[in-house]
Amino acid sequence: MASLLLSKHARKMGLMQEPAMLYKKIVREIPRILTIYDIEMPIDQVKEAVRSHFYEYKDIKDPRVIEMLVEQGYFSLETTMLQHKQKSHLMRYLEGYTIPMEGERKRLTADSTIDEQFARD
Repeated sequence: MASLLLSKHARKMGLMQEPAMLYKKIVREIPRILTIYDIEMPIDQVKEAVRSHFYEYKDIKDPRVIEMLVEQGYFSLETTMLQHKQKSHLMRYLEGYTIPMEGERKRLTADSTIDEQFARD
């Protein structure tokens, strides 16, 4: 099995405490990832999505948690580069989890009739 061993390499170099290094590595690989997965999205928009995911954890101060998150980020980058993810996984990460027309979906109860269950409107 092919492996880039990014997280192991980063742990040996002592970079696990540096989320900024992970961010730079991810941003550097964005054009390649967009090409590999054939994603038609502006690079600036992808950078903004990555930046927003990093800012979600900006208030975490525990070094053990930071180390775990950075290692998880390296692992995610590695699996993405080795094409272990599908395009839908990346799109969910970049655009957020969306279900088309979720709010307009029909709601059924236990007392719904057969006609209500199979009605198309």
